[in-house]
Amino acid sequence: MTETTPPKRRTLRPAPVSGPGTAAEAVATPVAHRIRVEVTASYVDEQSKPDEGHYAFSYTITIRNEGQVPARLLGRHWVITDANGRVKEVRGEGVVGEQPYLLPGQGFRYSSGAVLETPVGAMQGTYQMLGDDGARFDAQIAPFTLAMPGLLH
Repeated sequence: MTETTPPKRRTLRPAPVSGPGTAAEAVATPVAHRIRVEVTASYVDEQSKPDEGHYAFSYTITIRNEGQVPARLLGRHWVITDANGRVKEVRGEGVVGEQPYLLPGQGFRYSSGAVLETPVGAMQGTYQMLGDDGARFDAQIAPFTLAMPGLLH
């Protein structure tokens, strides 16, 4: 049996910060711009016409400012892909006619929809944001699936 020596414990002390972008600063400084985007999507049977290649979906999005700087959502960019690989891009100002202003900790929820020619597809995109500090940044919207019930496991 081999005996091992446990590693020595060290007390970590903050390193002096010499300027922007140093590792110590990145660890010690909270994130100024962080927007969390959560999505739920569902198939809308009563607005769909599968025999005509018309599949309607609704989605509800919650946008939450988890950063330290208030920010306004200026615009959106969606990439919508159907099961045949057709891609549609949508750009526009705000969301549902609004440009929500989010203080740190605040959220905004809205619902919208998309129509595909196939019973399965995906959406992803970005929200273009403007922080009160003048910084422009993108909030990522992770890909999510649009699907008729029963088609995917």
